[in-house]
Amino acid sequence: MSRKEALSQFIQQIHGRPVVVKLNSGVDYRGVLACLDGYMNIALEQTEEYVNGQLKDKYGDAFIRGNNVLYISTQKRRT
Repeated sequence: MSRKEALSQFIQQIHGRPVVVKLNSGVDYRGVLACLDGYMNIALEQTEEYVNGQLKDKYGDAFIRGNNVLYISTQKRRT
């Protein structure tokens, strides 16, 4: 499996699931992945913003530009 195929498969698996998006600035956004494109632009639902591990704000929907993204990872489902 090529790297591109593996990335595509990962994106399909996490769509609609809770994720953590870490920005280059160190800020974390946690929410449900609604959309992710080839430029790493990310749309989240039920979004929470964390600065230094502390909850700072909650948003319904959020859009994050891909050039700000350090990484995206899955997180355990919310209870």
